[in-house]
Amino acid sequence: MKSFASDNTAGAHPRILNALARANEGHAAPYGNDPFTAQAQECFRRIFGEETHVFPVFAGTAANVLALRGALKPWQAVVCSDVAHINVDETGAPEAMGGMKLVALPSKNGKLTAACLEPAFEQIGVVHHAQPGVVSITQVTEYGTVYTPDEVRAIADAVHGRGLLLHMDGARIANAAAALGLTLRELTRDAGVDVLTFGGTKNGLFFGDAVVVFDERLAEGYAYLRKQTGQLCSKMRFISAQFVELLKDGLWLENARHANAMASVLAQGLSGIDAVSITRPVQANAVFACLPARGVAALQREYLFNVWDAATGEVRLMTSFATTEDEVAEFVQAVRAAC
Repeated sequence: MKSFASDNTAGAHPRILNALARANEGHAAPYGNDPFTAQAQECFRRIFGEETHVFPVFAGTAANVLALRGALKPWQAVVCSDVAHINVDETGAPEAMGGMKLVALPSKNGKLTAACLEPAFEQIGVVHHAQPGVVSITQVTEYGTVYTPDEVRAIADAVHGRGLLLHMDGARIANAAAALGLTLRELTRDAGVDVLTFGGTKNGLFFGDAVVVFDERLAEGYAYLRKQTGQLCSKMRFISAQFVELLKDGLWLENARHANAMASVLAQGLSGIDAVSITRPVQANAVFACLPARGVAALQREYLFNVWDAATGEVRLMTSFATTEDEVAEFVQAVRAAC
């Protein structure tokens, strides 16, 4: 079956597989004391600046839990969007593994604003309530929309002005940078982000994400928390070697640009079908659209994709570095026939 269900359904990029094969040669010290991990650290520092601290982990959920644990005190809470991945798609992992409370606020197309954070800020100083400690935003959002640096900076200023920290769930940070034509640093560190979850799996890696810490005062505890969270990989060279290949010469950007371009082609094709309506801004590699129920049932016999809202018929269609123009054209034709 062809898949538009997620950028996770694509395999690993061939260059990543080759990098894994090279990393498999010979012996290397465990737990990150290997040359591949040192090289990966340098790659991240070239992109984000000196005094950037990087902690590779196995998976995105664990990366988010680790990122948030290291930024919170025991009595503090995480403020996030009502549709944030940490709130609705991680099976309560932040609460179960991190012991933290999530305060979910209404959002538009998945995006928070500085103004909509005010209800959470009203709890500051009230001893009966978990105290906001971190605001978490998702880039690209769960609805495929992208925060601009100015939007991130406005949130960061509001957050920092109250003594809080800003976390960015960057599972698709590469797609955001590609969409805006900006550097990864401009979207994160320069815009006021304190801690970043950097996504690799959705951008061509076999497995692996990373927690990137920009605040020197926070960084010390993450090494211990990573071990405590069960995310200190003994053969870390295999995660790190993938990041080296992804970051050293712009493969991350090439992959993201292609995924975004395929989503644009897909949206353009679907918009020409009378029975289909595009429901969200198409800004990265996600297309949200409403399809007739009869069409969804027929299409899902041949294609994998997610029904986002069964009541309205809204579906989510994701493209990846591996999506081809032929696959998009075939799917658009199938939608036209089914609807």
